[in-house]
Amino acid sequence: MSTEHSATPDPHDLLGYLLKHVNMQFTALTDAALKHLGIDSKDFGALRVLAGPEPASQLQVAQRLGIDRTTMVAILDTFERQGFVLRRPDPADRRRNIVELTEQGRQTFDAAETAYQEAENMFLAPLDPRAADQLRHTLRDLLK
Repeated sequence: MSTEHSATPDPHDLLGYLLKHVNMQFTALTDAALKHLGIDSKDFGALRVLAGPEPASQLQVAQRLGIDRTTMVAILDTFERQGFVLRRPDPADRRRNIVELTEQGRQTFDAAETAYQEAENMFLAPLDPRAADQLRHTLRDLLK
């Protein structure tokens, strides 16, 4: 029986490790870029949905983000305290709340979009533009 130990596999070869750590680096970078606006990358995702062309219900926003209603309410409560959103009953169904960005929320979103894009560009800078586009395309394919 051999007492030799086989070489320990490098975790950097595992897809899960790579995805997790790339996501952690990207989130840290985007969170830092958005901090001066009082939001993080999770908040930016919610603002992005709320900035759409039509007002949305709390449930619709939660569904688009893939988060539960309780988490959505907590995010919106924070946004409301920050002056980013207004919630009002849906005239077509008073059991639902419609959420809309305020002017301050719209300005914050616009500034956040710029900061986020700059952070994303910095993150992808080691790749040539075609490789960055291919990465996006591949990730979208995997989400299907």
